[in-house]
Amino acid sequence: MKWQGRERSSNIEDRRGRRGGGGLGGLGGLGGNRGGIRIPTGGRGSRGGISSLIGIVVVLGIIWFATGQNPLDMLTGGSGMGPASSATSRQLPAEGQDELADFVGVVVKETEDLWNEQFAAIGEDYPEPTVVLFTDAVNTACGAADASVGPFYCPGDSKVYIDLSFYDQLHRQFGAPGDFAQAYVLAHEVGHHIQNLTGVLPEFNQRRQSMSQTQANAYSVRVELQADCYAGVWANYAGQQNLLDNGDIEEALNAANQIGDDTLQKRMQGFAVPKTFNHGTSAQRQAWFERGYRSGNPGDCDTFSGDV
Repeated sequence: MKWQGRERSSNIEDRRGRRGGGGLGGLGGLGGNRGGIRIPTGGRGSRGGISSLIGIVVVLGIIWFATGQNPLDMLTGGSGMGPASSATSRQLPAEGQDELADFVGVVVKETEDLWNEQFAAIGEDYPEPTVVLFTDAVNTACGAADASVGPFYCPGDSKVYIDLSFYDQLHRQFGAPGDFAQAYVLAHEVGHHIQNLTGVLPEFNQRRQSMSQTQANAYSVRVELQADCYAGVWANYAGQQNLLDNGDIEEALNAANQIGDDTLQKRMQGFAVPKTFNHGTSAQRQAWFERGYRSGNPGDCDTFSGDV
């Protein structure tokens, strides 16, 4: 990916080196609509409903498979903790002093450019998320979390959280090397922010109360596949900006393959249990990322109508 020398996002909090930890509450998201992204102006699922989402968190969920924890076990409620304590952040190191932080800042800026364009096209402002860099553990509006959960999005504070050591694990443990594989992870989490703004996550938070675990798993798959599709839309935008190197899309597709539920379960336990899938199979994750990439249109990311 041709990212060096490009502008970094200003929406980065650097909490690395600070300590925090504890439990982390559930997973969220459901919804979708045809014809493009929808920005609610009030009522259930609107921006004003974010405060009701404390204790809900959307996670990539990769590491949970390695540790044996089922993310859907957390769907029944929060961690029982109060609001997270505030953390003082420092500025990112000067450009050129921390390559991985520079990379994250540039990728986040490119997602901001894309989604600002998309929201402006329908006459809406895009409230940009903040990306928090942390080490080992972090306090959030969704509770406290440690690095074992992988990168995640918290609707309660509209922030993406990532311990950058995850990228080394993505390469070494999961066989998904490359800077564009790393970019795919960030774009996926920003996709969950889009779902929060469009009412997808609040809708699932309500509906899951009456779902069985199997039903919640199935809807969770649709949520995650839509975020993959949004990541593909961003990849299309990156191509339009002439940021792609040869092999970048293959890196993202390989990452999608390596973190599919079936592939992860077979790697960890030797067999797959489809009814427990909550992120999608390798084939599904690749297909929806590629759909977004080839289309470049968020309106083609409706994972809630028909089969996935």
